[in-house]
Amino acid sequence: MIYLYYCQQMSKLANSIAKEQNYIRLGEIQWDEFKDGFPNLRVKNVEAVRNKDIVFLASFDAPKEIFKQLAIIYEIPRFAVRSLKIVLPFYPTGTMESVTEEGEIATAATLARMISAIPNTMSGPTQIIIYDIHALQQRFYFSDSIIPRLETAIPILKNRIRSLDNAAIAFPDEGAWKRFGAMFSEYSLITCHKIRKNGKRIVTIKEGDPSGKHVIIVDDLVMTGGTLLECKKVLFARGASKVSAYVTHGVFPQASWTKFIEADFSFFWMTDSCPRTVEAIQTKVPFEVLSLSGSISEIILKTYQA
Repeated sequence: MIYLYYCQQMSKLANSIAKEQNYIRLGEIQWDEFKDGFPNLRVKNVEAVRNKDIVFLASFDAPKEIFKQLAIIYEIPRFAVRSLKIVLPFYPTGTMESVTEEGEIATAATLARMISAIPNTMSGPTQIIIYDIHALQQRFYFSDSIIPRLETAIPILKNRIRSLDNAAIAFPDEGAWKRFGAMFSEYSLITCHKIRKNGKRIVTIKEGDPSGKHVIIVDDLVMTGGTLLECKKVLFARGASKVSAYVTHGVFPQASWTKFIEADFSFFWMTDSCPRTVEAIQTKVPFEVLSLSGSISEIILKTYQA
């Protein structure tokens, strides 16, 4: 039996994961606050998890949430559990992974240091599972006291688009092509090139022909969506019959997803890695959520069978 604990905003995904396999039992946490706003937390029925394998489904979508969840995560190994795996689908500071001038802070490294402080369990270091992290080199930000495992949600997308006619895959820049290009060898590929000139984003097609194709733009995450909108324009201008988009992480700060409601995208797919966004767009066209539940439950099973 594996116990799955989860933060409040991940409750829907946690329940879906538990339904995938009967070997997973949901744990219960009290998520209250004191009058001063600081968390009042309690892991219930801790006697049952001694010498058991534990998974914690996390969402660090706000600094306050990070503090609450790390308080729980740090304590779980002290309950004499056999092992602990953290599933953090979206690594939120991933876009700030390097600095270009003195004084800037690479907060991706800061968060990695905080996660690396998780105590060992009875069987050794905790493992953290992250989907489509923005920069692969961020695995080296973690210390040897934590084991990062980087996964991809691209197979979920490929299963969804298998039945689409005349599909091609486009990448908004060379970075996305280098990251995901080899995963789409059976499709026609289109690579875009992005530059900024006088504060304006300019996108051109560097390689590939979108003419007559249903082109799906693929990237790891979206923030404001400006690049995707510019890619769509140039793809239609070069003869694409339809344009859709996929991102693993639909971050969309300040409700920037509203730009896509009437933007002529046939589909906009994303996973449920960012639960607040999913809650906002779940009934909106052209958005469609591809759940990570099956992938996560399979990873958990294979990990504990290994």
